[in-house]
Amino acid sequence: MTNAKKIVVIGAGVAGLTSALQLSKKGYDVTIVAKFVPGDYDIEYTSPWAGANWMSFVKDNQRLANYDRITYGVFQRLVKECPDAGIWPQRCITYVRPEDLDKQSDLLGGLLDARPWFADLVGNFTMLDPSTLPKGYCQGIAYDSVCMNVQVYLPWLQSQCFANGVKLKVITLKHIKEAVNLHASGCKADLIVNCTGLLASKLGGVMDSKIYPGRGQTVLVRNHAPAMYNVSGTTDGEDELTYIMSRPGGGTILGGCYQKGNWNGAVDPNLAERIIRRSLELCPELENDFPLDIVRHNVGLRPSREGGPRVELEDLDGVGKVVHNYGAGGAGYQSSYGMADHVVELAELAFKE
Repeated sequence: MTNAKKIVVIGAGVAGLTSALQLSKKGYDVTIVAKFVPGDYDIEYTSPWAGANWMSFVKDNQRLANYDRITYGVFQRLVKECPDAGIWPQRCITYVRPEDLDKQSDLLGGLLDARPWFADLVGNFTMLDPSTLPKGYCQGIAYDSVCMNVQVYLPWLQSQCFANGVKLKVITLKHIKEAVNLHASGCKADLIVNCTGLLASKLGGVMDSKIYPGRGQTVLVRNHAPAMYNVSGTTDGEDELTYIMSRPGGGTILGGCYQKGNWNGAVDPNLAERIIRRSLELCPELENDFPLDIVRHNVGLRPSREGGPRVELEDLDGVGKVVHNYGAGGAGYQSSYGMADHVVELAELAFKE
């Protein structure tokens, strides 16, 4: 890789690791520099707290839909080819309440549509017969998707980076310009890729005021659910959600909430009780084998951004060419490969200029 272009990726969450992997596959000499790495647990390190699954909520946005489209294809391939990646196939079911049919929701978006944009992409898409729906719902869809155990997937993704020659430095940056001199080769980086998530609001030279946290809280239980579920709304408030995800390797995630601008990393016990109640109402099968057995309560901050994710090329004074890739919010995993492929395109553009 002596003559390969040298790239420093800032951040080792799902965005940074996936970007580094895709760049390395194109022959670039990549070094990741990050404050946190897989295995770390900190409220600022958002990726380990995710559910996670593929459940696209894009509506009327071709760019974001394409990110999710690409990632769905990659996840389907990984399910078949890489059983150690922590991804497994699962049926996904969405129920819509009558009062939510005409609701404009940035959070749920196209999931409220009777036939969302991905109907022809996913396997076995079905519009559910209203007569078969649980009480209180008037519309539903089901389709083949995936769920992932992020405690398995993130280390696996990091290992793929290492296998492709990517180097890693654990370091805290105060300013993006510091990254220029942190390539593992000792040479200056030819390009910086900024995948700092929430920390893009604090990193000198970036300081993106559009970044905000979307606080989420979940309950991990040992019980099993027969499918993934989510519903269009709750009676407990606009910022509370109901979703259920059984993870590969055992355990099920019960959620949740989306509290915009809330940085609080502490568990809200009252919210936890509401999450459990709603989950059992939606899926009583959780207790088919034994009463609900709680492993732990989780709080994570989705790295959200006003106006959507920032994936663009910028020429920064004192730094040079920078590709930004952050602000995906709750879509971080399900859009990861599409966004990373866009990063590769922008890197190629930067080196042509």
